[in-house]
Amino acid sequence: MTWSEEEYVAYLHDERRRYAWVMRRYGGLARAQAWEAARGHYPYEPRDEPCRGLVFHDEAWHWAMLTLHGHRYPVERPELAEPSAEYLALD
Repeated sequence: MTWSEEEYVAYLHDERRRYAWVMRRYGGLARAQAWEAARGHYPYEPRDEPCRGLVFHDEAWHWAMLTLHGHRYPVERPELAEPSAEYLALD
Protein backbone atom coordinates (compact mmCIF):
# COMPACT_ATOMS: atom_id res chain seq x y z
CA MET A 1 0.00 0.00 0.00
CA THR A 2 1.18 3.50 -0.75
CA TRP A 3 0.70 5.84 2.19
CA SER A 4 0.96 9.58 2.22
CA GLU A 5 3.08 10.65 5.17
CA GLU A 6 0.02 12.14 6.86
CA GLU A 7 -2.02 8.95 6.42
CA TYR A 8 0.78 6.76 7.70
CA VAL A 9 1.46 8.91 10.79
CA ALA A 10 -2.26 9.11 11.63
CA TYR A 11 -2.70 5.35 11.29
CA LEU A 12 0.48 4.71 13.30
CA HIS A 13 -0.79 6.92 16.11
CA ASP A 14 -4.19 5.23 16.12
CA GLU A 15 -2.70 1.74 16.28
CA ARG A 16 -0.34 2.81 19.07
CA ARG A 17 -3.31 4.26 20.95
CA ARG A 18 -5.28 1.04 20.61
CA TYR A 19 -2.31 -1.15 21.59
CA ALA A 20 -1.61 1.03 24.64
CA TRP A 21 -5.29 0.87 25.63
CA VAL A 22 -5.23 -2.95 25.55
CA MET A 23 -1.99 -3.04 27.50
CA ARG A 24 -3.53 -0.80 30.19
CA ARG A 25 -6.94 -2.47 30.29
CA TYR A 26 -5.88 -6.11 29.99
CA GLY A 27 -2.21 -6.00 30.92
CA GLY A 28 -2.42 -3.68 33.90
CA LEU A 29 0.37 -1.42 32.67
CA ALA A 30 0.59 2.19 33.76
CA ARG A 31 -0.07 4.80 31.06
CA ALA A 32 3.62 5.56 30.46
CA GLN A 33 4.54 1.86 30.29
CA ALA A 34 1.65 1.13 27.91
CA TRP A 35 2.71 3.94 25.55
CA GLU A 36 6.32 2.79 25.70
CA ALA A 37 5.20 -0.73 24.75
CA ALA A 38 3.08 0.67 21.92
CA ARG A 39 5.95 2.72 20.51
CA GLY A 40 8.19 -0.34 20.75
CA HIS A 41 5.72 -2.52 18.88
CA TYR A 42 4.84 0.17 16.33
CA PRO A 43 8.07 2.03 15.57
CA TYR A 44 8.03 4.75 12.96
CA GLU A 45 9.18 3.31 9.64
CA PRO A 46 10.81 5.59 7.08
CA ARG A 47 8.96 6.35 3.87
CA ASP A 48 11.38 4.26 1.81
CA GLU A 49 11.00 1.14 4.00
CA PRO A 50 9.84 -1.58 1.55
CA CYS A 51 7.31 -3.16 3.92
CA ARG A 52 6.25 0.03 5.66
CA GLY A 53 3.09 -0.55 7.64
CA LEU A 54 3.11 -4.34 7.33
CA VAL A 55 2.40 -4.58 11.06
CA PHE A 56 -1.00 -3.04 10.33
CA HIS A 57 -2.21 -6.26 8.69
CA ASP A 58 -3.59 -7.36 12.09
CA GLU A 59 -5.45 -5.35 14.69
CA ALA A 60 -3.59 -3.83 17.60
CA TRP A 61 -5.84 -6.05 19.74
CA HIS A 62 -4.22 -9.16 18.26
CA TRP A 63 -0.64 -7.93 18.70
CA ALA A 64 -1.30 -6.88 22.29
CA MET A 65 -2.93 -10.21 23.14
CA LEU A 66 0.04 -12.05 21.65
CA THR A 67 2.32 -10.02 23.88
CA LEU A 68 0.19 -10.56 26.98
CA HIS A 69 -0.87 -14.19 26.53
CA GLY A 70 1.25 -15.78 23.81
CA HIS A 71 0.40 -17.41 20.50
CA ARG A 72 -2.17 -19.77 21.96
CA TYR A 73 -4.32 -17.01 23.44
CA PRO A 74 -7.31 -17.76 21.14
CA VAL A 75 -7.35 -21.35 22.40
CA GLU A 76 -6.39 -20.80 26.01
CA ARG A 77 -8.36 -17.55 26.42
CA PRO A 78 -11.22 -17.84 23.90
CA GLU A 79 -12.99 -14.86 25.47
CA LEU A 80 -10.10 -12.74 24.15
CA ALA A 81 -10.06 -14.16 20.62
CA GLU A 82 -12.11 -11.24 19.31
CA PRO A 83 -11.79 -7.56 20.24
CA SER A 84 -14.03 -6.44 23.07
CA ALA A 85 -16.91 -4.00 22.57
CA GLU A 86 -14.92 -1.41 24.55
CA TYR A 87 -12.00 -1.78 22.15
CA LEU A 88 -14.25 -1.52 19.11
CA ALA A 89 -15.79 1.64 20.57
CA LEU A 90 -12.41 3.38 20.48
CA ASP A 91 -13.10 4.57 16.93
